[in-house]
Amino acid sequence: MEDAGRAPVEGICDERFSAVRAAFVENFADRGELGGAVCVIHRGTVVVDLVGGWMDRSRTQPWSVDTITDFYSVGKALLSVLLLRLVDGGSVGLDDRVASSWPEFACGGKSGVTLRHVLTHRAGVPAIRPRLTDDELFDWEAMTGALAATEPWWPPGEQLAYHVNTFGHLVGELVHRISGAMPGEALAAVAGSLGADVWFGVPEREQHRCATTIWDPAFAIPPFDLEHLDGIHLLNALAHFNPPGYSSVGLVNTRRWRSLQLGSTSGHGSANGVARIYDALLDADRLLSEELRDEAVSVQATGRCPILDDDLSYGLGFTTTTARRPLGPNPGAFGHFGTGGSLGFADPVDGIAFGYVMNHVVPRWQSSRNRALIDAVYASLRGR
Repeated sequence: MEDAGRAPVEGICDERFSAVRAAFVENFADRGELGGAVCVIHRGTVVVDLVGGWMDRSRTQPWSVDTITDFYSVGKALLSVLLLRLVDGGSVGLDDRVASSWPEFACGGKSGVTLRHVLTHRAGVPAIRPRLTDDELFDWEAMTGALAATEPWWPPGEQLAYHVNTFGHLVGELVHRISGAMPGEALAAVAGSLGADVWFGVPEREQHRCATTIWDPAFAIPPFDLEHLDGIHLLNALAHFNPPGYSSVGLVNTRRWRSLQLGSTSGHGSANGVARIYDALLDADRLLSEELRDEAVSVQATGRCPILDDDLSYGLGFTTTTARRPLGPNPGAFGHFGTGGSLGFADPVDGIAFGYVMNHVVPRWQSSRNRALIDAVYASLRGR
């Protein structure tokens, strides 16, 4: 262990990847990191597995190899894998209608929504219309029922719009309807077989390992008066704050939140766990068949997202590498960012699987911290 700007850093780092270690240390010294971890697996071998900093605001609990934290939308890709495995197994098809597995979802003009629409954020329901409470957030049937009852905001398949939070209930309920397993149970089966420390719904016995999530006060979320909003402003507010705690605000460090099986937002895990999932995706037929994996990580939909006010590029549940948010220099890299900069991705060209998690959240995907780590990985590979 060493002192990095008074932040403890420990773990393993292959000498060839010393630039990653240096970037990780600099994140604490110069880029405002509080606590976090990074893991890099190169062609099946763990070459970087570092943890550092603190689990708590008061800096009394050092981050350890057993620490897990909320990785927000990193979970969307993991949740998508669960549904894609059901496609691979022949239980359902990508172009099957959601209503064939979930009949109640057909109401309000959504009968034509397919699994492909869902996985590419084109299902038309990035926000739930009926107003909901935080108590309902913890009632799976209440949430999926309200989502099924919501009329689409535009014709399904017409518009790519990031399903910030509803993605978790939409894909999660499909997994539940098709397999009979709740998303947390389904992920536990996959993660257990890989030794991956990732969770949708952290069991009570494991919650002592959860780091405290700290939202940067400079990015405080203003209160929304939903009754006086309309159009895109209402859509955006409802997508993030209906129920009020849908994006974790006011709930993130509670036991109820950590127990919630919301794969879009409340997933927890370690950097090593995230990297292990992506390493398994690089191996044909380990998690997904090569044919379906290749389809899932190729560009399926692009467009200007009215929720994020940004251009997005999606495969089937994965973001693809773009000039705006590059996952390294190689085409074909795929993964998913999370709020605050957490990230999991894989690069088939260089055989890289990458995981990064942290607990000091600034509400954007790409950050100086994850950018520095990614750049250091490829500088190491290129011998720079």
